[in-house]
Amino acid sequence: MPVAILERVLSLFSGAGDPEAEKRKLLKQIVKELAKHKYKFYRPRGEDALPPLAKFFYDLYRVVAPAQVFLQNAENSAQLKSIVIDSFLDKNLLELQDRLSDDTIRERAKTTPTKELSQQLKDELVNYFSGFDGDRVRAIDSCYNSILAFTRFVNFDYFFLLKKYDSNLSERNFTYIPKFESIRAEYVGEDLKDFLEVLLALDFEQDWKPVFNALRAYKGVEVVAADQWSKSVSVLRDVRRSLILELIVRHIDKNPNWKAPVNRSEERIVDPYLQKLKTQTEVAVQRILQEKRNSKIEELAVAVFGTSSVSRLKNYTDKANITFSRKMLGGYTNVQGLNYLKAFLLDFFKKDIRELVDLFLIRGQWSTNMLSQQLSEGFHELMEISEKLIAFDESLADDGDLGGRLRTSLAKADRDKDQLKHLRILLKGVNDDAQRLVNGSAQALIAVGKNLKSLLEDYQRIPHELLINWKELELASEHSIDERVTDVYKKIYYFVQLMQFFAKNAEETPKP
Repeated sequence: MPVAILERVLSLFSGAGDPEAEKRKLLKQIVKELAKHKYKFYRPRGEDALPPLAKFFYDLYRVVAPAQVFLQNAENSAQLKSIVIDSFLDKNLLELQDRLSDDTIRERAKTTPTKELSQQLKDELVNYFSGFDGDRVRAIDSCYNSILAFTRFVNFDYFFLLKKYDSNLSERNFTYIPKFESIRAEYVGEDLKDFLEVLLALDFEQDWKPVFNALRAYKGVEVVAADQWSKSVSVLRDVRRSLILELIVRHIDKNPNWKAPVNRSEERIVDPYLQKLKTQTEVAVQRILQEKRNSKIEELAVAVFGTSSVSRLKNYTDKANITFSRKMLGGYTNVQGLNYLKAFLLDFFKKDIRELVDLFLIRGQWSTNMLSQQLSEGFHELMEISEKLIAFDESLADDGDLGGRLRTSLAKADRDKDQLKHLRILLKGVNDDAQRLVNGSAQALIAVGKNLKSLLEDYQRIPHELLINWKELELASEHSIDERVTDVYKKIYYFVQLMQFFAKNAEETPKP
């Protein structure tokens, strides 16, 4: 008889090649292994989960129960990540870290110019980042992932499993002596799978000291007793090596090939931490710059107007911006600067400055017309800007040309995306016009201020060179010309400084 035919005949009797027969064979082998196993957790014949299995979980529960309370939200704790990172830093890096903290940056900003401080912080960031070499980063990430694995192991629902053995058991009450009896293994099959997932994620060969040091720093207490955990590790290592839990699950599910998944955490916390620190440092510097800017603006506004709260515009306002913000639009971007400008033109330019300039231009006898012409041109340019500003603001009223177009586009924006695009174009044009008014006024005020300064110097100089009838002008003036020119010049000087914070897309504005 040919060999192939003989093998086929033998396979018919042996069941070789039959998946179900192979499965039964493997399950019988599992039964034999369980019968001889040193851990008497399971009885295959009745498929019973025995009391020793419950005791195994109860002993673990006693050890980790305190940690369950302490580590409830540990997986989502940014503080824990920072503590883990700090625990691996040397003295030099910790000092650099402190210098880069928000509170320290604010203190340094009190005595160090912002530009210089910004460069110092950049250099310190480079030095700090360079301290995180490959070995340090791996050690930090490894420690944090071990903490995650430990936390998930601790937070396994031991109580839910044990309650199936003894319904009188209370959560984390270890004064009660439980009475564990055999139960149907199918009741705990899924629990065993869940437990194996957290068990296999633990690395028992690692050094647990950094893990528990970090957790102690995080909670201020020992989350588990070190000696008890050490004993538990020995038991867990042996249980895992023995495969007893896998064998039980395979027999319960009648799946001899089942394998527990190994899902180890691979979080990387260093790179996000460093990027966040860099961003926080940059934001801190920008915040300081903004605060100093706002403080200087307030100081100059008080010097000019006597208050920093100035409101003269009717339509180009922050109140109007509320409507634009609902459409995710920037709205009017030059409100503050334009408000100051209108207030200055209304409160000072058209009164104090105009009266003084009229005195010089109408009654003054100039040694050369060119000098008077410069003052006249600057003055009339400001008059023109004042008229344009009023017309600009009025055009944004609901019944104004621009205001009506903006209002119409706003009403249609929800239904028509093209209207939203049109709105952005309209707003850009409006803001560009506002910016031109600010920039133009600054230049014109500088021209007027310089001429007034020259006149003040001429008044105080003997012989006079610019005006030849100062005595006549003194008689025509209700107050001292010296004081009037000085007061007006100071107002212009401070206001030009104020406008420098709002003048854009132009070269740095010179001082008058």
